[in-house]
Amino acid sequence: MRADRAGQKASRHRRSESDSKDHLYKPLTGPKGALGRVMNNRRKFAKLRGAKRVWAVASVHGEARRLERLHGALAPRLTAGDRIVYLGNVIGRGPAVAETLAALMRFRAAVLAGQHSFACDLVYLRGGQEEMWQKLLQIQFATDPAGTLEWMLDQGIGPTLEAYGSSVHDARRHALGGAVGLTRWTRSLREAMRAKPGHNELFASLRRAAFTEDRALLFVNAGLDPSRPLEAQSDSFWWSSAAFARIAEPYGSYRFIVRGFDPDHPGLQVSDHTATLDAGCGFGGPLLAACLTPAGEIVDTLEA
Repeated sequence: MRADRAGQKASRHRRSESDSKDHLYKPLTGPKGALGRVMNNRRKFAKLRGAKRVWAVASVHGEARRLERLHGALAPRLTAGDRIVYLGNVIGRGPAVAETLAALMRFRAAVLAGQHSFACDLVYLRGGQEEMWQKLLQIQFATDPAGTLEWMLDQGIGPTLEAYGSSVHDARRHALGGAVGLTRWTRSLREAMRAKPGHNELFASLRRAAFTEDRALLFVNAGLDPSRPLEAQSDSFWWSSAAFARIAEPYGSYRFIVRGFDPDHPGLQVSDHTATLDAGCGFGGPLLAACLTPAGEIVDTLEA
């Protein structure tokens, strides 16, 4: 797929920090190898410990006002034992990327101020938009920076550039200007991220998937290849939407899988073993959230 090629281009000469640790999944012997795999899994995946219910929030795509309204409706519904999973694509496309991230952090602080709440009760998944952003920050290593950038712009990365003080025009100019200019430009983007309190920490906390403690419920951004184990999904989490639609049986121990992005934006779509939450937020549609029991039953929904 073109998405896979773009990712390969952006990381051919130097793999990203997360990808550089993929060797830990190769067969290793001894306790050091086993410990490495466990630690790497903790960085990639979130375990929802003790969850009595899980609220899943669909792709936000920079729609800060819709997210604020959804948070307003969600707050009084939260009860002890609830967990919240944002299913990725928080940034990109919409008009208010920075404001969306600020809304996430405000709501997190409000939730954690409550009794019996912990940081691990809220999980943020890495979506296709966040994955593209991380690739863009090292685009100087792509074999075709201009082509890679144009693909990213087609996917809606422009508003995220603007959130960090750049523009589509600047991006195109630097993409054609050589590696030195690109390096200076991506460095300025990183500095702009550091200048916004909490942004670097939020991006560092992103996980590729989340699951309940009994591994019965699985939460992903957009896709899943059922022929591959969870640890080997790689870009499938973001670009294998078609494969997700073909899931017709449990995926290992996971009896039910929830995703927050579908290119067709069907709204709430439920099958025997999957649920899609995407009514097109960022594309003119509303933002959805759903509350699930550990058995995968949807007991409440929100729309903003």
